[in-house]
Amino acid sequence: MIQIKTDDEIALMRQAGLVVAGALQAVRREVRAGVTTRDLDDIAERHIRGQGATPSFLGYHGFPASICASVNEEVVHGIPRADKRLRDGDVISIDCGAIVDGYHGDAAITVPIGDVGPDVVELLRVTEQSLWAGFAAARLGGRLGDISHAIERSLRGHDHNYGIVRNYGGHGIGTEMHQDPHVLNYGRPGRGAKLVHGLALAIEPMVTLGKPDTVELDDGWTVVAVDGSYAAHFEHTFTLTDDGPWVLTAEDGGVAKFAELGLTVPARG
Repeated sequence: MIQIKTDDEIALMRQAGLVVAGALQAVRREVRAGVTTRDLDDIAERHIRGQGATPSFLGYHGFPASICASVNEEVVHGIPRADKRLRDGDVISIDCGAIVDGYHGDAAITVPIGDVGPDVVELLRVTEQSLWAGFAAARLGGRLGDISHAIERSLRGHDHNYGIVRNYGGHGIGTEMHQDPHVLNYGRPGRGAKLVHGLALAIEPMVTLGKPDTVELDDGWTVVAVDGSYAAHFEHTFTLTDDGPWVLTAEDGGVAKFAELGLTVPARG
């Protein structure tokens, strides 16, 4: 079932979203060659607990950490490790969630380390751009497929044929981290669940430089690109208001990014 939240419940999700935003900022500041992915996990957990929140990921179906730390060809769900040191030329996707009074926020960023190739820089730019294209296509009364189609169209509008990972995508979010509906990163507009007030979604395009095929490693979590190509993953939690989309895990609610797209939304707390 799709969970519809009250305004007060959305306000709690905004609090959780701001905790996630702060945790990702704290982690991003420490991303550099020589740092271990376990170091980054410790930073995120300290921040989340320091804000009086609880990590969403730690213990979730047995997951052993507070962030997912996925490096290079690892698309998603990478387990932080004390023996996994970042190197110049790597990219790392950091996925983070937090709970405030029973409500979740969920977001992800992909960060380059040192000197990465221009094709990788472009992969990160294009993937993040597609996330915001999906938000910009969302309207009250619209359909879930409008978001999926906008993401795909944004990713297809380039000379390079990026791999849109097909077995993983976004999701509803609220009192559980993963709820209905599942949100594809491709599809046709005008289809799927209706976009209504009180619906909260985590949108998360996952894209590779090569083919979209993935496989899960023997650890039962880490998903990698089969062809070994670099991957990018960006995510935010958002809801829809009468004034447009409100990105709950962006500090400014998405105001600056929407302005780049020519979309004006009100500033919110």
